[in-house]
Amino acid sequence: MTNVTTPANSEAVKPEPVFDPPTGITAPPIDELLDKVSSKYALVIFAAKRARQINSYYQEQDEGVFEFVGPLVTPEPGEKPLSIALREIEAGLLDHEEGN
Repeated sequence: MTNVTTPANSEAVKPEPVFDPPTGITAPPIDELLDKVSSKYALVIFAAKRARQINSYYQEQDEGVFEFVGPLVTPEPGEKPLSIALREIEAGLLDHEEGN
């Protein structure tokens, strides 16, 4: 007689995750970011404006012109301008004014 393993008598094997947990908008957490602004719409506009400034800073750096302020936090290798902007907002390094 052969031994047959069925789900009822086998040990449950947990599969290994195939991918890393997502990063980006989940880090920093959205709830912490919303404490810094009046609404999620204001957060989107605020972060997008700052991300454009950071992107322009990097482009101007190649040209030797410095109209915009660079990142206020130390960027991780390959980190996108929007992620940098969100980390600046979370750290309280930027002041948000309604309507701007």
